[in-house]
Amino acid sequence: MATLNADKVVRTLERLQARVDARFPNSGLGGVAHELVVEARRTADQAAAIARPFYVTRAFTGLVILAIVATGVELWWLGGAPGLDRLLALPPGGLQRVRFDPLGLAAGLEALVNLAILGALALWFLINAEARAKRKRTLEALHGLRSLAHVIDMHQLTKDPTVVLSQAPTTAASPVRSMDQFLLTRYLDYCAEMLALIGKLAALYAARTQDPQVVAAVNDVEGLCTDLGRKIWQKITILSALDERAAGR
Repeated sequence: MATLNADKVVRTLERLQARVDARFPNSGLGGVAHELVVEARRTADQAAAIARPFYVTRAFTGLVILAIVATGVELWWLGGAPGLDRLLALPPGGLQRVRFDPLGLAAGLEALVNLAILGALALWFLINAEARAKRKRTLEALHGLRSLAHVIDMHQLTKDPTVVLSQAPTTAASPVRSMDQFLLTRYLDYCAEMLALIGKLAALYAARTQDPQVVAAVNDVEGLCTDLGRKIWQKITILSALDERAAGR
């Protein structure tokens, strides 16, 4: 089954950063592209680390299971079973005369039931400890990717194609708009690509887990990137329409 390759996503982002630096040197968008490459490398390593088993937690869980089993056997033996020393001291044929103590057996069974309940709760906690730790690390990483998506959206927020092409008069509070149509299209396209790749980085965390909270958080990040990218493509569509209208005139 084909899966998302983290190394290829990182290489794609590295090439995108080089394209942004070449087209818009020393720009804020180039700084964001560099930060995104760093985050992509960290995501690739962290997603692989989270997917691996937590061996320390699993080893501790195994020790707890052994301790519970040993305690249960001891309680059973002390509560109702004949002691080993008594069995060894019996003469030949005397095993038939050994009798179990009903009260001791009942007390042993009660202790075993309590141990089983407490042991089950402890095992549930330990078994889910690994999943909780992985979920916490993943949700923190996804929050960072979500923040980067909003930063990219802020960079394209003032890139209004109708103002650029119409050469409308500006005010003292107007943002600096020094791009022509070609550069503006490239700028918006780079923003859209970065948003799409953030969605792919988020998907790396969901590739090897069925945790519903992680999957829902990944879907939220992908949905956010899709919605922000849709706004950018609307601007690119406006640029194309205005260009066709100008060519027709």
